[in-house]
Amino acid sequence: MTTSLPRASFASLLVEMKKSEKSIGSATAFIVERDTKRYLVTNRHVVRGEQPNAMPLLPTDLTVMQHVAGQLGQWTPRTEALYAGGEPRWYEHPVRPLDIDVAALPLLDDAGIDVYGYDPWATNRMLSAKLSEPLNIIGFPFGVTSGGALGIWVRGFIATDIALDWSNLPCFLVDSRTRSGQSGSPVIAYSPAGAATHVASGGLAALADDVEEFFGVYSGRINAESDLGIVWKAHVVREIVEGKKRASL
Repeated sequence: MTTSLPRASFASLLVEMKKSEKSIGSATAFIVERDTKRYLVTNRHVVRGEQPNAMPLLPTDLTVMQHVAGQLGQWTPRTEALYAGGEPRWYEHPVRPLDIDVAALPLLDDAGIDVYGYDPWATNRMLSAKLSEPLNIIGFPFGVTSGGALGIWVRGFIATDIALDWSNLPCFLVDSRTRSGQSGSPVIAYSPAGAATHVASGGLAALADDVEEFFGVYSGRINAESDLGIVWKAHVVREIVEGKKRASL
């Protein structure tokens, strides 16, 4: 497979929720690493199998399409149990678990894979992220891929100031045409090398290398009639991984 694709095309992972080996839906996830440990990040509603106006489906496992080590363009399905001894394995937000739709699952089956992760601890920004400027949501609408198990890029535009908390929650809104299956997608700013790009320091610049910056986790539209979607800020992922608060049912 061509390596000219942006790194971020490989970073989004196709996830299938299963209940006793039966498929009950698909979503998107990605990996972060901290203190030599790897965590699969997606939405809280994904690991709980929550749907509007319905009882949670409570999947028992996630099947994750991981990259075969040293074989770019080859994927291997890995099963990650959501429960151990009848208790949830994933972490939720240590302060506001019911309000924040993000979860981090410590990986158990990560031998023999290559990881294209994100670093939510990075805070320096090169790229501008002001109102109406674009961000990219990379995931799997309706479980569809762009080839193999590569994510599909959907462009969104910043709809609420990222410096503010929308609805008193650590999130902001993007205006984008997203659909089922993109829950858990990483949201990034991206500029290819040589492109005229709005930079955080002001004005336009042509950067020497590709630049991608992680802004958060997409979790769905504010309602079925709207193209406004919710992005949980990067610091939410940091707080969940550092807090290590196990979920409760």
